Amino acid sequence: MQRNSGTDYRVKNQFHKTIMVSGKKIVEVVPGWLRVFEDGTVDRTWTGPTEAEFMTKPVPPHEDFIDGVAVRDVAIDPNQGFAVRIYIPERNRDIQDQEKLPIILHFHGGGFCISRPDWFMYYNFYTKLVRSAQVVCVSVFLRLAPEYRLPTACKDGFAAFLWLMSVALGECPEPWLDNFADFGRVFLIGDSTGGNIVHHVAARAGAMNTEPVKLAGGIAIHPGFQRAEPSKSFLELPETPLLTRDMISKFMALALPKGCTMDHPIICPMGPDAPSLAGLKLPPMMVVVAEKDLLRDTELEYCEAMKEAGKEVEVLINEGMGHSFYFDKIAVDNDPETADQTTKLIEGIKSFIDRH
Repeated sequence: MQRNSGTDYRVKNQFHKTIMVSGKKIVEVVPGWLRVFEDGTVDRTWTGPTEAEFMTKPVPPHEDFIDGVAVRDVAIDPNQGFAVRIYIPERNRDIQDQEKLPIILHFHGGGFCISRPDWFMYYNFYTKLVRSAQVVCVSVFLRLAPEYRLPTACKDGFAAFLWLMSVALGECPEPWLDNFADFGRVFLIGDSTGGNIVHHVAARAGAMNTEPVKLAGGIAIHPGFQRAEPSKSFLELPETPLLTRDMISKFMALALPKGCTMDHPIICPMGPDAPSLAGLKLPPMMVVVAEKDLLRDTELEYCEAMKEAGKEVEVLINEGMGHSFYFDKIAVDNDPETADQTTKLIEGIKSFIDRH
């Protein structure tokens, strides 16, 4: 394996095969991940190498503990497809049975266009995090672009936060949260473009009374912060199987409101079109940056802008790693450095939660 390049998932051109199967004209393709048809329908069937397909397969919920974690899916509004996946850990011996656990409200990545909380790659990572950090995880099924362009994903993320408030108030009982979760210690967490949602949900929550829920912190892992003018890291760093320049450009074109550039406030919260960071009430934030991430420079720019605005932000850097490296189970299992950096990431998140 080439050092830090991740698993080499070479995605072959699937255009003609897809057209023959569907009988419909394709107007956009993100190889391996997504095909958009002329009639507006979207096919997200994995078409890349079969050895990587398992990462996008759904994992069924299981309310019995498996490897120390139980999982439940909750349909909040079936008509709107509004649902969450809840993870709870078995108690460590040093945690009293009656002691309630912090909540992490998770927003998945995927360029606002792909992925689901029940995919294996999310299940594999978040069961590890829940078990290690002894937290309850609530992972949100976000509506996807291009069927639902921005700001829909941010609205869904905020709706999930409001749902947590309603559960805390006793208006929408959810036994697992009622029994195990500490609504006084809620953390937002998001990977890639889910990190963008962390910022925007935190900003909206900061402008209101959220009692009895207390937003204790936000964790943005390799957030999808960008500018219309490409950064040096975007132009010069090597691509990885989980993030290419073409993938970014196509996902953003499909996700942004028509006519908007990547200077849009959701993509560039530190830019001139976004609300002033100084005027926002934000909780303590942790931003996780991968050293070889194409988005590294704009992620660090966000951190500096936050510090200049007087916000509490800490940075965790994964040396030698690319974007979302910790989801690549093949690399984690076979490359000791990737495994070590994944452990460092989990331990860093746990430490941040323990301190807030």
